[in-house]
Amino acid sequence: MARRSAPFAGPAVDRRRFVAGGLSVAVALGAARWPRAGEAMRVNVYNWDTYIGETTLDDFTRATGISVRYDLYASNDELFAKLRAGNPGYDVIFPSNDYVERMIAADMLLPLDQDKIPNRVHIDPVFQDPAFDPGRRFSLPYMWGTMGIGYRKSVASPSSWKAVLDPDEAHCGRVSLLNDTTVIQAALKYLGYSINSTDPKEIDEAAELLIRSKRCIKSFAPDTGQDLLLAGEVDLALEWNGDILQVMEEDDDLSYVVPEEGSIRWEDTMCIPKGAPHPDNAHAFINFILTPEVHAAIATYIKYACPNRSALAFIPKEDLENPAIYPPREVLEKSEVSVYKGEEVESLYERALTRVLAA
Repeated sequence: MARRSAPFAGPAVDRRRFVAGGLSVAVALGAARWPRAGEAMRVNVYNWDTYIGETTLDDFTRATGISVRYDLYASNDELFAKLRAGNPGYDVIFPSNDYVERMIAADMLLPLDQDKIPNRVHIDPVFQDPAFDPGRRFSLPYMWGTMGIGYRKSVASPSSWKAVLDPDEAHCGRVSLLNDTTVIQAALKYLGYSINSTDPKEIDEAAELLIRSKRCIKSFAPDTGQDLLLAGEVDLALEWNGDILQVMEEDDDLSYVVPEEGSIRWEDTMCIPKGAPHPDNAHAFINFILTPEVHAAIATYIKYACPNRSALAFIPKEDLENPAIYPPREVLEKSEVSVYKGEEVESLYERALTRVLAA
């Protein structure tokens, strides 16, 4: 999933204030109690760009004495390829839901020692037992979000996937879709199927719907639909919520909705890769992130939805009431998380997308 593309200068290693002034020394020191079995006082973290609190890393070091090396990647594919070639020394990584499953299948992750992560009790029940990692043996949730429709309020008010997948004439030529297989999944959802369908007939039906609608699609954008929306080139864009939130800050006429049929709910997680040189420190880092005040401060800073039920008490009301960040519960419950369906089925989705783009 795309992340917010605001400039990011890396961790604020010279800062000594706590995030938002809300993290107490007593809370922070809680992470220091976990034994590190003689490990060096270091943890190597590999995360998405623009995806950590302003002082989170300093706060962790201040609380535990463990220094943080913090490297960035741009995509799940980049993360997977680097770790598949052999762990170069990372302790904590942040793969998305379907890539967790791929990494489990490839024997790339260490099982978590749940006793070393007591703050897992704060996780919302919705996120406790995902299909991609039953029982949370290998991953714990970090942030989540949705795919939906960004739109210009002065000319559109979408509520269904129909607005972008079967547009009416008023918006014909004013719609952008994503140029990846998630557009096939959105079409499946609109047709009443699962986004994780393995039925070739259903996948073909989704492709045919998109082919019929293609005359009204201005662009199959490589995750730049938000820019087309901001520039006024389209009125409706199928996009990830974080990307639309970014342009909503620049134009008050823009908004975002998760369609009434439900959507894709993505989830980024915290995992420990096999070969991690500091696994105990990795557990301490994950436990620290799951501290409600810490998790809330990160979510508030980066404007993504937090899966930590206890953290919601520390998140601003305006964020909690923003449906672009936290969609209504009933819509969330209709949404699904993508799972890894095996290479044979994944290739059906790729071929379906190729048919749509070539039509």
